[in-house]
Amino acid sequence: MNTYPTEGLKELLTNVCGRLSGRGESVSAVFRLDTSFGGGKTHGLIALVHAAGGMKGVSNVSEFLHPALVPTRSVRVAAFDGENSDPANGRPMGDGVRAHTPWGDIAYQLAGKAGYEIVRQSDEQRVAPGADTIKELFGSDPVLVVLDELGEYLRRVQGMGGRDQLTAFLKALLTAIESTPQAAIVYTLAVRSDGKGVDAFAEENEFLAGAMSELESVSGRKATNLNPTRDDETAKVIRRRLFASIEDTRAAEVINAYRALWTNYRDILSEEAKRSTTSAEFGETYPFHPDVLDTLTSKTATLGGFQRVRGMLRILAKTVATVWANRPADASAIHLHHIDLGSDVVRREFTTRLQQGTFVPAILNDIAGPPEKLALAQELDAKHFKGLLPYGTYVARTMFVHTLAFNNDLKGLSADHLRYSILSPASDISFIDDAKTKFRAESAYLDDRPTAPLRFNAEANLTQVIGREEKNVDPGEARTQLADRIKQIFGGQSFDLIPFPGGPWDVPDDVSDGKPRLVLLSHDALEIGADLREIPEIVGRMFERKGADGNGLRSLRNNLVFVVADETKVNEMRRAIVRRLALQELKRPERVKELAEHQQAKVFELEKRSETEAAIAIQQCYRHILYPSRNALGGAGSVQLAHSVIDIQNASERPGSGQLQVVRQLQSQNKVRDASDAPDSPSYIRDRTPLKKGQMTTRDLRDEFRRDPSLSILLSDDVFRKAIRKGIEEGVYIYKRGELLAGPGDPMPSINIDEETTIFTIDFAKSKGVWPRQPTTSPVQAAGAGSGPSISSEPLPPLGGGTGIHEGSGPEAGERRQDPSTAAGASAKIFTAEGVLKEALRHVIERAKSAKIERIDRVVIRLFEYGDAFKLIPIANSIAGTKRSVALEGGYTTAQDSEMMFEFNGAAQDAATIKDYLEPQFRAAKVTDLKTSISFDFEGGLTLVGDAADKFIEKLTRFASAAAYVEASAEVK
Repeated sequence: MNTYPTEGLKELLTNVCGRLSGRGESVSAVFRLDTSFGGGKTHGLIALVHAAGGMKGVSNVSEFLHPALVPTRSVRVAAFDGENSDPANGRPMGDGVRAHTPWGDIAYQLAGKAGYEIVRQSDEQRVAPGADTIKELFGSDPVLVVLDELGEYLRRVQGMGGRDQLTAFLKALLTAIESTPQAAIVYTLAVRSDGKGVDAFAEENEFLAGAMSELESVSGRKATNLNPTRDDETAKVIRRRLFASIEDTRAAEVINAYRALWTNYRDILSEEAKRSTTSAEFGETYPFHPDVLDTLTSKTATLGGFQRVRGMLRILAKTVATVWANRPADASAIHLHHIDLGSDVVRREFTTRLQQGTFVPAILNDIAGPPEKLALAQELDAKHFKGLLPYGTYVARTMFVHTLAFNNDLKGLSADHLRYSILSPASDISFIDDAKTKFRAESAYLDDRPTAPLRFNAEANLTQVIGREEKNVDPGEARTQLADRIKQIFGGQSFDLIPFPGGPWDVPDDVSDGKPRLVLLSHDALEIGADLREIPEIVGRMFERKGADGNGLRSLRNNLVFVVADETKVNEMRRAIVRRLALQELKRPERVKELAEHQQAKVFELEKRSETEAAIAIQQCYRHILYPSRNALGGAGSVQLAHSVIDIQNASERPGSGQLQVVRQLQSQNKVRDASDAPDSPSYIRDRTPLKKGQMTTRDLRDEFRRDPSLSILLSDDVFRKAIRKGIEEGVYIYKRGELLAGPGDPMPSINIDEETTIFTIDFAKSKGVWPRQPTTSPVQAAGAGSGPSISSEPLPPLGGGTGIHEGSGPEAGERRQDPSTAAGASAKIFTAEGVLKEALRHVIERAKSAKIERIDRVVIRLFEYGDAFKLIPIANSIAGTKRSVALEGGYTTAQDSEMMFEFNGAAQDAATIKDYLEPQFRAAKVTDLKTSISFDFEGGLTLVGDAADKFIEKLTRFASAAAYVEASAEVK
């Protein structure tokens, strides 16, 4: 017999066989095997049946019981197994008999068909027979009745009155057995020592334990409780079952080698390595490392479904077979880390039999994955421990087996204990530590709390899962995806995108489809900071040069806007795209099923959100704008580009609309105009272009906006047409196309932009006789010599000497002509100037001083842009010591073509409130129009003696010195 003769098994055989042979000293006929699963119950019952049969074929009888106790007479044996019962249909017994109950089953086994006929009615009616009827089945032979898995039988007959009848049968059976010499009954119960059930039929087993205890109390006879295998015999049982022989001499050599290691590293190993008894324990468990059986008995055995001996035998038998087949270099003893979780049959012992299926994702992802996708431990072995022991796998397996325990405080192990468990004569303790550190840093399922022991969670730490996947993203794929996404985000309708140019040759110098060009510099080529001091050389060359060799001079410089990456945000942007790619990989059906259900939902949510987060990261990175301007970064003589930075909050708005953020930023710098914007002042355009000489074609004038960095960038020709119309309406321009002539007061023509259409300044048109229109004359008169006015070939000089400042201080100095309808103001002296706010105000004050004026009564500022007006109103409201008034007149058309018209005249304080409402409406509007004037009335006048006027100008322009192009006037009543 290959079963190890445990003390419990020998005690069972001795007592029961003594009763059956009539030669023992046992006073009890009832024997109860109180054993949890895996405690040797099955082997005990098998040995018992062998003994009842006379130990035929068993050569080592004396190892189990005294030969004199082996029954010599034939023993009637009946064994009822509740697991194989079939109360509803009946279990086929032979001779056409089907037994529905334990008593029908036992009757047939004890006395054949004739015996079953005795209890047939009781079996068919499911009513328990009496003790005398049962005793009739025994005859004169010794009798052994075995009852196993009664709890499962009770579960099957619930609702059929089964409990009461089974209790009645057990009472009758015990009575019959106890009153019959040489008769014995052995029954099993899967309960702990405290009477609590430990398996799926815990409730039924607890009921049976209570019922049997009550029957014993009534009868006055106690059952003999036996345990076939005690805990301290487990190792001996396992060694006997798994190995034909063990060479104790060689074992001693191995144990001594381990003892030397434990002594050498005692300061960094767990307490087990320091105990003097550990070597003796190793002698009893060899070839298994002591930690193997310690862990299986103290931790794994606490799980409800673990059969202590049987479960260990299955796991360790498969492990021994694997070790024997593979002969790993460190297998001088078998450790926990030799339990191969990559083997399906081994893994199922834990995941299926022990009902730990929730750990399958942890095993596949972190410990042992399929061939097409290595787990973390396998990746670490391939990358860091190639040619060495698979330390990553050893660490992972050991921590996993230590994780499987019922009580939370038993789960896991310390770093010291991990070293003790893995250390062998063939291993290096520094590699064990290294593998532990690397595994813990990257594991998706290891408990990552700082104070937690080394143990696995059933559910992944999703942050770690994503982090690991990010490391697997191919850098080339990430670079390509990022480049594509950047191009997509900065594509749009406002600009013609030139993505990632290599030099001037990649940036055309032509009008193309009329859009200005947005030059997007690759973050790999250039990244800058907020404290940029000079224009980068690569940008300067693209701005100033063109052509295949980069040596030609660029003409359309005001047609380019550069967008450059922020050096502090590049890595963040890269991480965002890598994270998105990782989440897209995890979202794939074959990958997402590896996660828990709620984590799957989280992955889908994060993947969806990652698109927006990547867009925001890109826009927050590409937030430096270099745009054409006379106020160049670096001062005069530098490349005519200014630098502006989109703030982080604005860059995060409207993810995916990169051009929109660029447009908004340039609008805030008063650099771009789109179709919804009010155009520049006609006189401003006149004085800052060659139009100041008197005439230009509309095409040339439009192209001037593409050439001159001091002008606005026009995103649409519509705003250019609006400027021309405004100039005609205000009497600044005359429009001529063929015979068509349009000036102030005329019906507005359709504005063409071509070489056949000319814009004249009104003064030039008058000097050349183009305006006013000449009276219609007969052909004869028109041909007469000297009948028309003399036309000068030279254009009139621009107003204000071309400086953009226009002023008057009286009839001789060009004092402003008063509208006849405002006769009341005829006596007032008014000084005017146009220009940038600070410049215009200073010129007005200087002209008033030149006219020997000591004080002025009013300053009025007219603004041409709604953005400038909205900036200046709150500033004006803060100027103390003067009455501040604001006049607003205008309207806007929404994106849904709704129209709003309004007029406001009142205090600046109220205007500030109105402005807070209007500003977001104007920004969102499709078409806008706003005329604004801000008046400052000084009680007692603003003295021009001293620095009072300078202080007024400084207060007003401190935060808006170059924010507005205005018309300013100073009035003396």
